[in-house]
Amino acid sequence: MKSKHPFSWAGWFWLPGLAAAVALAGCDKPPVAQVDDPPAATVTGKTVSFATNAPQLASLVVEPARPRTMAVTHVTGRLYWDADTTVGVFTPVAGRVISLAADLGQAVAKGTPLAMIDSPDFAQALSSARTAEATLTAVEQAYTRTQELLAHGAAATKDVEAARSAYLAALAEFDRAEAVLDNYGGNDHGTNSIYTLRSPIAGTLVEKNVSPGQELRADLMLANAPNLFAPSFVVSDPSKLWLQVDVSEADLPALQTGEDLQITTRAFPGRVFHGVLDNIGAALDPATRTVKVRGVVNNPDGLLKAEMYVLVDVVQDAARSGALGVEVSAKALFMKGDDSFVFVETAPATFVRRQVKVGVEKDGRIPIYDGVNPGEKVVAEGALLLQALVEPAS
Repeated sequence: MKSKHPFSWAGWFWLPGLAAAVALAGCDKPPVAQVDDPPAATVTGKTVSFATNAPQLASLVVEPARPRTMAVTHVTGRLYWDADTTVGVFTPVAGRVISLAADLGQAVAKGTPLAMIDSPDFAQALSSARTAEATLTAVEQAYTRTQELLAHGAAATKDVEAARSAYLAALAEFDRAEAVLDNYGGNDHGTNSIYTLRSPIAGTLVEKNVSPGQELRADLMLANAPNLFAPSFVVSDPSKLWLQVDVSEADLPALQTGEDLQITTRAFPGRVFHGVLDNIGAALDPATRTVKVRGVVNNPDGLLKAEMYVLVDVVQDAARSGALGVEVSAKALFMKGDDSFVFVETAPATFVRRQVKVGVEKDGRIPIYDGVNPGEKVVAEGALLLQALVEPAS
């Protein structure tokens, strides 16, 4: 019977050769190399050491601690008028503004007229001064005549004493009336009720808050409430402004009077204005825990304006460079409870954890007042990896 699948011996001759080829191919494959684990770190207390060729070092970035050149950097400040050369001008009399005699930006001398005010108060003071002068003249003459009569035996002593008392009373009233009129800046030679409001100092008229026809009251200056009143005029010297900065409590050790100020503003990008720190507040704000620091800013071109907000850098005295610590990358710092720490490379591949006293972070940098010396190498990235080796999680 003929098979459906005829058997052929010819197919068997290539099988032994195929098996031999597979065996030879297996013999030519190189052996797999055994990979060793990276060398382990050595931890001794707060110190972590690696072999100098340890791959873990690639995860760490080290940078030198730089001496601080700025006592405080990039804090917001507010400019305002120098109170030593600024005065708010109020009217001492009630009345209606008739006309204005000065305009904003005008340079004024001491005594320069600012406004003319039709004032019943001034008219009353003028009338009282004139009446007191007339009364004094009359009683003085009567006193003189009584003395002459007494000398000729035509008057009694009591008449002289009465005349003298009347004279002294009239003199006191005259002095009072003249003092009131002088306080208003007037004199008894005036002929009408127009009061001239004058500048009490020399400077520049920087504010004007009145207009013709406006009624003014003298008692508003006694309110001491800025939301209720404003001075009629403000005269100041805009070539010098005061600067107020609220500084963090932690930055106080870096401050001292006389330090230079560098001021920048968005209004004039790229331009630096200069000033001097001249006063450090005596108390902290209980809400913000900051202290008010005042500086004097030179403004010869008048570019800076009162009530302008600026950025301020307090420049450390060159003689104290490094005395107030160093600054490092904020990434170098890590916290443990309320304490701050960094790792310092004390030898190649050897790192020691140190507790530090720090200030306030600004622009990605943080000041360190104690714990790190200038030039020491601080771990800027990877500090938490080292901390995990010093204190492994349980």
